Amino acid sequence: MDIQQYMHDVGRHGREASRAIARADSKVKNEALRTIAAAIRRESAALIAANQDDLAAARAAGLDSALLDRLTLPAEGVSNMADGVEQIAMLPDPVGEISDLKFRPSGIQVGRMRVPLGVIGIIYEARPNVTADAAALCLKSGNAAILRGGSEAIRSNRAIAALVQEGLAAAGLPANTVQVIDTTDRAAVGYLITMREYVDVIVPRGGKGLISRLLAESRVPMIQHLDGNCHVYIDDDANADMALRIVENSKTQRYGTCNTAESLLVARSVAVRLLPPIAAMLAGKGVELRGCTETQALVSDARAASEEDYATEFLAPILSVKVVAGLDEAIEHINRYGSHHTETIVSENYGRAMRFLREVDSSSVMVNASTRFADGFEYGLGAEIGISTDKIHARGPVGLEGLTSQKWIVLGNGQTRG
Repeated sequence: MDIQQYMHDVGRHGREASRAIARADSKVKNEALRTIAAAIRRESAALIAANQDDLAAARAAGLDSALLDRLTLPAEGVSNMADGVEQIAMLPDPVGEISDLKFRPSGIQVGRMRVPLGVIGIIYEARPNVTADAAALCLKSGNAAILRGGSEAIRSNRAIAALVQEGLAAAGLPANTVQVIDTTDRAAVGYLITMREYVDVIVPRGGKGLISRLLAESRVPMIQHLDGNCHVYIDDDANADMALRIVENSKTQRYGTCNTAESLLVARSVAVRLLPPIAAMLAGKGVELRGCTETQALVSDARAASEEDYATEFLAPILSVKVVAGLDEAIEHINRYGSHHTETIVSENYGRAMRFLREVDSSSVMVNASTRFADGFEYGLGAEIGISTDKIHARGPVGLEGLTSQKWIVLGNGQTRG
């Protein structure tokens, strides 16, 4: 295969399809989405079988446990994938929405219209559900999608892509509205991220190595986050039972996700009372604690934490811990060591909770809830194309609105400028 020619063909087809999908009406797009969801449910066993083949190959290749976790697609995962596509079909279509329409002294009306971005390239590792999520979100928001999944999920991605194509055909939409790159050659990524004439934005979903490479090499604008060093802060006025539940869920529900807590901060006034039982719960689940000297004094088996530990996304049963003086030190620590992804405070104090929301510089900031809720499905977006820690265009989980832009529109009845 001539990879350069292949990728330019993919890009050209995507650009052509983007014009057709941009003008498709909501009824047609929703028909395609419902057909895709039904096909996913119908072919659940086949999807699981393809995923099992991927997992077997990944284990033989020695992939680490975090990547294997992200790669796994159980029956529940297939069902959730179909649910997400159906939820996207039920969401309002943002394309063509006009807002802020106001009369000007000249008599013209000035407002903004929401429009698709065009062609979106999504590059991702493991997580075969991203194939369905990304396809559905791009389709509903009127964008063409070029999907490049990791080689470890090639069988799963091909199986899901076939069902996406089935839905597009049923609705009479161009097959190239969603294209899945059918090669594992890494050179394909290099072409995709430099084809400015065809691709309008790149969305990377993967590990720090992938995203670092794309940040260095991409010539196409990106919606990205580098890593997910998420924090739980237990305030002076935290409810003890709530604190334990939130730490447990934030850290141990899944270890390999970007919204898993990697750091725990505990106010000094409650550390003696709350940290030992939380540490015992985590130890019972096999979580290694790396803490400050005060943490080590309260938790005998905690290892000493380094500066690097406080800045690390472990994606493993490891948690950094620090006892802090209070809210000010907690906010300072998060803004210094965090990755601007997701942070939560456990507190019954309204004033401190509101300060935490205002002053923590992250894309999702929570009060009395698990960091694991930082997810497009949980936020009511149907699914997400990714999570952005950027501050321009889109921030946090990126759903339909994040895949559109706005252009100014002017409505007149013959006005001219004097």
